[in-house]
Amino acid sequence: MASNDNSRGKLLTAGGVLSIIAGAFEIISGGIVVALIMSPGIRRWLLPLPPMPLMPGDWYEYVIPVVPAPFISVGIAFIVWGVGAIIGGISAVNRKSFGLSLVGAICALPSIIMGILAIIFVSLGKREFGAVRG
Repeated sequence: MASNDNSRGKLLTAGGVLSIIAGAFEIISGGIVVALIMSPGIRRWLLPLPPMPLMPGDWYEYVIPVVPAPFISVGIAFIVWGVGAIIGGISAVNRKSFGLSLVGAICALPSIIMGILAIIFVSLGKREFGAVRG
């Protein structure tokens, strides 16, 4: 039986590590999305618009400041999910709280394969949270 408990502990650690890695990727990708959309040069490249004869200069600087808002919202959501995944992964590795670890694994779900594996591994290691560590 000792080897079974040891393998469950390894699964829980693997789930926590996967959650931490997925969270780091989410924070990096969300930061890149927010940084690219916030840059005016990138906005001009993403939304190439022809000049209008009746409007002076760069008219799209006045008309299109709202278009990047959904992209910024997605980037911020990825950053928040990444922070949640990292906190849950740390909780899983330290075996502190099963609920927090599972929430962290669910927050890792946008990185599909790592998120699914993190959920499976944390769920299989549920018994480790009740075990007293010496």
